[in-house]
Amino acid sequence: MLDVNLQAPELYINRELSLLAFNERVLAQAQDESLPMLERIRFLCISCANLDEFFEIRVAGLHQRLELGSTAGGIDGLTVQEQLTAIHERCLKLVSDQYAALNQVLFPALEAKGIRFLNPSNMTQQQRDWLGSYFATEIEPVLTPLGLDPARPFPRIQNKSLNFIVRLSGVDAFGREATLAVVQVPRALPRIIKIPPTADAKGTTSFVFLSAIMSMYVANLFSGMTVAGCWQFRVTRNSDLFVDDEEVEDMLRAVEGELAHRRYGDTVRLETSMDCPTDITHFLLKQFELDSNDLFQVDGPVNLNRLMAIYDLVDRPDLKYPLFTPVIPKSIAGKDDLFAVMRESDVMMFHPYQSFAPIIEFLRQAANDTNVLAIKQTLYRTGPDSMIVDALVNAARAGKEVTVIIELMARFDEAANIALANRLQEAGAHVMYGVVGFKTHAKLIMVVRRENGQLRRYCHLGTGNYHPKTARAYTDYGLFTSDKAIGEDLHELFLQLTSPTRIQPLKKLLQSPFTLHTALLSKIQREIEHKQRGESARIIAKMNALIDPQIIQALYQASMAGVKIDLIVRGICALRPGLPGISDNIQVRSIVGRFLEHSRVYYFHNAGDTELYLASADWMERNFFRRIEVAFPVQSVRYCERIISDLENYLRDNTQAWLLQADGSYIKAYADKQSQVTAQQEFLTRITGANK
Repeated sequence: MLDVNLQAPELYINRELSLLAFNERVLAQAQDESLPMLERIRFLCISCANLDEFFEIRVAGLHQRLELGSTAGGIDGLTVQEQLTAIHERCLKLVSDQYAALNQVLFPALEAKGIRFLNPSNMTQQQRDWLGSYFATEIEPVLTPLGLDPARPFPRIQNKSLNFIVRLSGVDAFGREATLAVVQVPRALPRIIKIPPTADAKGTTSFVFLSAIMSMYVANLFSGMTVAGCWQFRVTRNSDLFVDDEEVEDMLRAVEGELAHRRYGDTVRLETSMDCPTDITHFLLKQFELDSNDLFQVDGPVNLNRLMAIYDLVDRPDLKYPLFTPVIPKSIAGKDDLFAVMRESDVMMFHPYQSFAPIIEFLRQAANDTNVLAIKQTLYRTGPDSMIVDALVNAARAGKEVTVIIELMARFDEAANIALANRLQEAGAHVMYGVVGFKTHAKLIMVVRRENGQLRRYCHLGTGNYHPKTARAYTDYGLFTSDKAIGEDLHELFLQLTSPTRIQPLKKLLQSPFTLHTALLSKIQREIEHKQRGESARIIAKMNALIDPQIIQALYQASMAGVKIDLIVRGICALRPGLPGISDNIQVRSIVGRFLEHSRVYYFHNAGDTELYLASADWMERNFFRRIEVAFPVQSVRYCERIISDLENYLRDNTQAWLLQADGSYIKAYADKQSQVTAQQEFLTRITGANK
């Protein structure tokens, strides 16, 4: 094996730039002519929403580090300032590409399908008249224009809200000379308005952006004044919550308090319309204490995310992915007693191809079963109107011991989780918030049932959240089992989460922050030893992100020993594949398709004695050391073979796969029409019977 410094910065890709590369792959979906038209719009919106969060969390974090005097970079060697500079350049291009895709590709393609976005230059007089009336009755009454003068300073601007700065001339009723005003648009107003069809536009559905209407009629807000210009703007703020683990006494109240500040965190980005004059942009930058590197001028609405509304406003199934019905596994279809099924054998679920309904039914049966004594569950994200929570509430009201570990710090779901916690507590459930300083990210349910005078545990473990909506859009695995050892492990885990206790060795589960990281390093080392003895060795791992330096170094060592390694990493990947003598045997691919690839799967060939784990954890330092995560083994030979087949299917994908290159760029996999393989469509066809 070569004597190589595996900590050398040039062996690693910067995590922030890798995340932007993922967003570029999402945007590429919007430009893919093979996809349904409205799905391409959806991908454009997702790329914009992702970029918003990138600034709110990642860029905001870098700014904070800079302010605190921390300039050191990560293992890739880039300093904080170097990262911010590279991010600015990359984001300028990404934003330019987003609006070019909208204006030059998607708008013309939509119009060809009979969906038209209007602006003042292409409206009929009838449409102008209707919009004028709409502004007067639906928009103007809820607006409060704010003039800027010594008595009325620049207003506080909410995070990601739509605003307009207006240049005025003239003298108002009090004799004051007006120069500038700000109009803040309430979030309650729709950003896209559907215009009634006209006789000369049959077969066409027409829309107009709220920003266009504002520009047309903003003068109506300033009677007697002259409007010399009106320009939209939006600011993005630091939205990461900070809760001092050492000082906090009540986690719920601490998070509630932080939520109130999120709307007005430190600014990190200013967006304005492309035609906004230089003196106005400088004025706005000064107000928000930003510099020119934080400015993005755009050729269209400043918040493209709101374009997502078009997906529901247009009733055109032909412009969307074909509908499909998730199936119920044959082993539980039509069964009234899930406990009896689980006593016979494990049941593996593969969402979204298989239905989320059995998980809800599992909890419903537990709530209604007089033999069930206790239900324990972790909740990370579950949605505001959750049937999962309904079942838990009913169980608590029925007198069962219900314990729920709710992770309050689930980013952007904090408010919903607080509401769910309050609801569960009112029903009599025990609600805990895990271990301070460690996010509870594991996806676990344990039901304790009395049978023949003894207690038996029934469990569900998953790679994804207990959220029916995301279960229709994310790929995840879930396991129903009554395995005695796994039940005992879950019992120990819930004790850790609810009470002070010593850590007991788990029989079958791997757990962060205690055993998962060391176990993975050990299993990678074992593959190296198998290869060195001339035995077969292989690693396949699927996850959302790979940035942990120790794991990457272990994978480099395995590659140098000749172990074949296939990594399916949807998003961030700091590992550089294909480096001569270091990572020649590593291939990294990212699948970006109809469904968000979310499952975590770890496969170790182990000289033919296969080990396969499903997990809630990505291979990141935070998941290994600052979160409570679980990896669980797939023990059924049938299910093990099926999941390995699924992994091989991903590795054959040559239509939705992107291949990571040593320089950090991604190349789209290509195949002619005769040899195309699309993993997600293969699963849809095989599992649900859905056609393309």
